[in-house]
Amino acid sequence: MPHASVLPETALPSLLVACLCAQWCGTCTEYQPLFAQLQAEFPNARFEWIDIEDEADLVDPVEVENFPTILIAQGHQPQFFGAVMPHLETLRRLIQSSSSADARPVQAQDVVALAQRLRAR
Repeated sequence: MPHASVLPETALPSLLVACLCAQWCGTCTEYQPLFAQLQAEFPNARFEWIDIEDEADLVDPVEVENFPTILIAQGHQPQFFGAVMPHLETLRRLIQSSSSADARPVQAQDVVALAQRLRAR
């Protein structure tokens, strides 16, 4: 049964949720099943699991200092970029708030460029 606060399908097609992680990170390992669960709740959103070491060329020059770091974008515009602890409800709320019409976009040009590179692949 879907979670009661799942966004309408019409709000999701341009939604990208990317987790920037590292294979050696224990917190990221804990997060992966939760991330997959949310992917099932938001089937029309695009979820990406990005290992920053394996895909350094994609992520560079963005500095990922804490793990896991989440990037949420509507179209090519990032709405959230930051570290998020592995709590299902926290990420669910971030996805919903980043999808609202009054969400304030991330202005950092390196993060905007990363969102565009992710969309292009």
